[in-house]
Amino acid sequence: MIAKDGFALVIGSWGIFLLFFLIRWYVHQPVLTVITVLLGIFSVFNLYFFRDPHRTPPRNPNLILSPADGKIIKITEVFEPRFFEEKVRMVSIFLSVFDVHVNRVPISGKVRYFHYQPGKFLAAFKDKASEENEHTAIGIVDPQGRRVLFKQIAGIVARRIVCNLREGHQVQAGERMGLIRYGSRVDIFFDLNARVMVGVDQRVTAGETVIAQFSDEGDLERVEANMVETPVEEVY
Repeated sequence: MIAKDGFALVIGSWGIFLLFFLIRWYVHQPVLTVITVLLGIFSVFNLYFFRDPHRTPPRNPNLILSPADGKIIKITEVFEPRFFEEKVRMVSIFLSVFDVHVNRVPISGKVRYFHYQPGKFLAAFKDKASEENEHTAIGIVDPQGRRVLFKQIAGIVARRIVCNLREGHQVQAGERMGLIRYGSRVDIFFDLNARVMVGVDQRVTAGETVIAQFSDEGDLERVEANMVETPVEEVY
């Protein structure tokens, strides 16, 4: 299955390849041969890159699922100033160009925060990439008032972040929510009381791998009071 957000690019690259293939069939020029071969390689890679395999999320509301395929490169404590406004746990996932790049929702609930920030295109594994690179940040509150924030972060190669969520959307854990074209990174933030279930250098699968497990029942009233005045920034 091909990701719907990458379908046009896959069809476009194959269309251009077939056009050059037909031209090369009638015009025997070495330059055309090289271009056609390169376009063929790029088309096959796009078909592979935009694959969208089926996933079966675990049905446990206490679990925080991985929003991305890739490798865990960092687990640390940070102060998150926009959504939590306090110190939280951050888990960083690096996606190579060979990973599935369809992103998925980590918990069920309501989107209470959305922020898009244009920025740099530093190497995704660098510490500064989380704040300085182009990214989207999505904050979700579950029915128990427990919060998770995650960021889609562009990398050196990535130049297009697709996010289909906005404030007010109701979401289910494991559902598709967008993608990042080519190499990138996803950071996920959650309460320090949640039990981390992964380790550095571990490979994870979006919508299936458990990143952490909540250890409390939450406090919906406190979270709603904190989130009601949160400003929202739209992407144009």
